[in-house]
Amino acid sequence: MGTEMADIIQEKCCEPTAPLSEERSLSDEEADEELARLAKAIGHPVRIRILRLLAQDPGCMCGMLFQQIPLAQSTVSQHLKVLKEAGLIEGEVDLPRICYCTKTKTVLRLKQLVSTL
Repeated sequence: MGTEMADIIQEKCCEPTAPLSEERSLSDEEADEELARLAKAIGHPVRIRILRLLAQDPGCMCGMLFQQIPLAQSTVSQHLKVLKEAGLIEGEVDLPRICYCTKTKTVLRLKQLVSTL
C-alpha cells in the first residue's frame, strides 16, 4: 500500500463522527477533572490490585491485605493512602490495625466517568 493510500485510510479512520464543540460546559470540565483525579489514584498496578482485592471481600480487609501483596508494608500503606485520599477506599481503625474497604459510591462513579470516554 502506497503512502498516499495509507494517509487517506488514516484520515478516514480518525475523522470524528460528529463535530466537536469548542466550548465545553462547566459540568463536563468538572467531570474531566474528577476522572483525571481518580485515574491518577488508580494509575499504579499495585493500587489496581488493592482495589480488586477489596472489591472481592464484601466486608473490610485488615492484615490479609498486606499478606496478599508481596511488597513492604510501608509501600502498601503508601498506596492505600493514595486510594483513601482519592475517596476510593476507606479505613476503619480497629486497634492495633486499620481495616479497609472500597467506597462503592466512588468506584461506581469512576466506572460511570470511564464509560463516557
